[in-house]
Amino acid sequence: MSPSFWNKILRVNLTDRTIHSDQPGNLYLRRYMGGWNVIADTLLREVPPGADPLGPENRLIFAPGVITGLAVAGVARHAVGAKSPLTGGFGAGEVGGHWGTELKRAGYDALIVEGASAEPVYLWIHDGEPELRDATHLWGKTTKDTLETLKDELGDSRIRCASIGPGGENMVPYANIMHGTLDAVGRCGLGAVMGAKKLKSVVVRGTSPIKGADPDRLREMARSMAAAVKAGDLAASMHRYGTGAYLDRGLREGNMPVHNFRDGEFEAVDALSPISFLQTIGIGMEGCYACPIRCKKIVQAESPYSVDPSYGGPEYEALGALGTCCGIGDPIAVSKASELCNAYSLDTIGTGVSIAFAMECFENGLLGIEDTDGLDLRFGNADAVIQMIEKIAHRDGLGDLLAQGASRSAQAIGRGAEAFAMEVKHQAYPMHEPRLKAGLGISYAVSPTGADHMHAIHDTFGLNKADEKGFVSSHSLRSLGILQTIDPHSLSPAKVRATLYFTIARVMTNCIAVCNFVPWTTQEHTELVGAATGWDVTDFELFKVGERALNLARVFNVREGLSAEDDRLAERSHGPTRNGPLAEAGIDREQLRQAVHTYYEMAGWSRDSGVPLPIKLHELDVAWAIEHLPEQPG
Repeated sequence: MSPSFWNKILRVNLTDRTIHSDQPGNLYLRRYMGGWNVIADTLLREVPPGADPLGPENRLIFAPGVITGLAVAGVARHAVGAKSPLTGGFGAGEVGGHWGTELKRAGYDALIVEGASAEPVYLWIHDGEPELRDATHLWGKTTKDTLETLKDELGDSRIRCASIGPGGENMVPYANIMHGTLDAVGRCGLGAVMGAKKLKSVVVRGTSPIKGADPDRLREMARSMAAAVKAGDLAASMHRYGTGAYLDRGLREGNMPVHNFRDGEFEAVDALSPISFLQTIGIGMEGCYACPIRCKKIVQAESPYSVDPSYGGPEYEALGALGTCCGIGDPIAVSKASELCNAYSLDTIGTGVSIAFAMECFENGLLGIEDTDGLDLRFGNADAVIQMIEKIAHRDGLGDLLAQGASRSAQAIGRGAEAFAMEVKHQAYPMHEPRLKAGLGISYAVSPTGADHMHAIHDTFGLNKADEKGFVSSHSLRSLGILQTIDPHSLSPAKVRATLYFTIARVMTNCIAVCNFVPWTTQEHTELVGAATGWDVTDFELFKVGERALNLARVFNVREGLSAEDDRLAERSHGPTRNGPLAEAGIDREQLRQAVHTYYEMAGWSRDSGVPLPIKLHELDVAWAIEHLPEQPG
């Protein structure tokens, strides 16, 4: 049978309207496997050093993995990347749904967009036939209206769209790219890159099935996972509630950010838990292509806000960023805020943390009513949050400032506002607390994309628990050789090792690409790739795929001027919360610095600067990237 890839990358130049495809070859695809590696390789080779992220020289890369498109749980995923307008460095985000599968079924392994159009356009890819079309009539529309208009225009209700709304069009640096109306590439401001290129949507439709080299084995694995989910043996909570089911436990432990990470108590947390609010406004669950877990909430409400079920419902990050972080305990208000972010193509995390920052500034007198256009921007004011989302998307009034993110807004406000900016490399903190999980703090600090929880270790999920044999409970940790429990507050070399290994493993899943919510084991990842491609891959080979991607992303950041000075946490993380479980917590600054430099050394980077060593790039079979490093001493 044929492998699960086509050996074909589509290239579109929006400046001169040329379209062609490349055949990268079997060696390229096996070395990189898709996702982050394709993104980093393209950015390093094709984007000039110092290029404007919102300029025509930037590349926008849609990169499925070699297993994307199979009828198997968790493999409907793909990555999107560019030079980030938010961080100025390597930008990448991942998304599920159906779009990546449809691109593969249309005959392509990846899409690279360069240049910029003078007028709005959309790209229509249908069974190997790409074409650019006018999108002037779509500019200004929400993502839902864009999708519905294109379905009518193309006469096909089964098209899949990756689109931007007003947030992307107005180049908000944390604008996302919505795939349909439910699935977001949320981090790094990739929607702003799409807006700068005047690319309103990438529409795909494909009918060629992706069967893989060993379809019988793939079918067997798919059926086994589906049966385990149906029986409640795997992913039971995710299947029933989606993310964020146990917010009350997270609050008790100290993981749930409250009032811009300032506090640790929130009385309304139970109302936000999906276990309770799905009973009142939930109308169902949706899933990605071929996935039995179906972890996406669908909610609907009429009062006090009208909530459109077309946009799904708030997942954990939205519940935190637009809920507890802003002091909002009304699930309908949070659902409305999440809907608006999806409609306008705004990252829920970046939006919520920016608004929470402004709320703290307002309560401390750094912003006045004259700065907020009359909004009483205090924690807990749901109307103010909803109105601020509108203002951010349209760059209106204070929204124009907050569209820059908390740290850049703080620089403009001054007078100590920097203390309230919860960001790393200008990327907003996700809704997970590094003062509870020190390994997460290392991950946030060194991540090539800024604060990011998806390729970060979460110390309380296995590292501090042991099974009856005395091994760390998570199979994904045991398979990496992490066999002993580690205090979640530790910043020891053992914690650094666990952090590095886990990050590499997670980055690997962003290359092949597979969802972390589907509990495939490390060995099953290898088996999936082998059955899909026909390659004799090993666990070791896949680990190196992840390590390769992490290093290429680091090389790109170094080339673009990011340094060890950027590998730090927000100031607030070094002290306690005002109340709650972390009232005596705080990450020791010097211990974190030592842990970060230990991470560099374990990764094969310069201990002082964090620059990957040439010999490491040789070891990873990407010696070509050495030319992008700064001059080595001696």
